[in-house]
Amino acid sequence: MDILWSPWRSKYIQSFKDEKDCREHEKTCIFCDALNAEGKEKEMLIVSRREKCFVILNKFPYNGGHIMVAPARHIANIEELEDDEIYALIKTIKESIKVLEHISKPHGYNIGVNQGRVAGAGIPGHIHFHIVPRWNGDTSFMPVVSDTKIVSQSLEETQEIISKTFNELFPGL
Repeated sequence: MDILWSPWRSKYIQSFKDEKDCREHEKTCIFCDALNAEGKEKEMLIVSRREKCFVILNKFPYNGGHIMVAPARHIANIEELEDDEIYALIKTIKESIKVLEHISKPHGYNIGVNQGRVAGAGIPGHIHFHIVPRWNGDTSFMPVVSDTKIVSQSLEETQEIISKTFNELFPGL
């Protein structure tokens, strides 16, 4: 059995010293903060805004182009989503894949959601879907031997390219 290691994620997890820190952290929401910071899309890593949802880069990506799609409404669980939100999220995931295909032609994707802290959600208060582009051979020895993940493009450059491509492929949204 193969194992996919992500030791770089430990920086985020270790930022919570105890359960109290987790509760304190959840008083603010990075997704809501980003969504409410209009005009600061680049700084907040937002690549596309929609009426019911938005697309944002993962600040700690598993691979270059790792994006997340989140509802505009602050909710924790899938079962709380309204039907129009579900449609908007899935449609935006589909469009996000089209954007990533246009930019970097991945060989595949990991697409998923972690609902609840015990399931691995780093931000359990605001449900979000991860889209991780994958390429043959995209794993290497660096994360294992040196606790270093190699991402070949800066977040700023990735944000600019993905945002521009969303606007080109889906103008007016």
